[in-house]
Amino acid sequence: MKHTLPVLSYPYDALEPFIDAKTMEIHHTKHHQAYIDKFNAVIEAHPELADLTTEDLLTQLNSLSLDDQDKKIIRNHGGGHANHSFFWNIMGPHKDQSKPLSDEIASTFGSLDEFKKMFTQTAMLHFGSGWTWLARNTRGGLEIYSLPNQDSPYLQGHLPLIGLDIWEHAYYLKYQNRRAEYIEQWWNVLKLL
Repeated sequence: MKHTLPVLSYPYDALEPFIDAKTMEIHHTKHHQAYIDKFNAVIEAHPELADLTTEDLLTQLNSLSLDDQDKKIIRNHGGGHANHSFFWNIMGPHKDQSKPLSDEIASTFGSLDEFKKMFTQTAMLHFGSGWTWLARNTRGGLEIYSLPNQDSPYLQGHLPLIGLDIWEHAYYLKYQNRRAEYIEQWWNVLKLL
């Protein structure tokens, strides 16, 4: 199965003024597409993997009969594809009025405000490039953590619920090196809360 760039459900300028249209366009068409291209090259070289989803490949990565280099490409570029595909879908110009996670988050972390503080702090303390996640762990509980590079919660058997891209390519045109400002503004486009 050839992986393709997902079509966004909103135009590139829909997240203005919080995330600018040019960053969205470059992030989607250049960065995400590059992950897909390299991921597809490994899948095409291993036809036995063609029927597995990206999530299955990441979840089962350690048990795949591949050399270390191909596993690394799946981890980095398959992870980049999975993470970005997820990221585009949790953002939007309109909030999800049902907010299915809100009650569980408030119960687990004390309140939505406390959750946002903890999530933001985790993102701010992450060194270098990566992602900050709210994920459902293998016991069914909620966890906040950061992962380096394009590592995905799927690698740990976790289900991502909220993910924030903290690579500079997600915000460099508008916010330059001001990660804190980017994170603060990103809450305005997260449609789940």
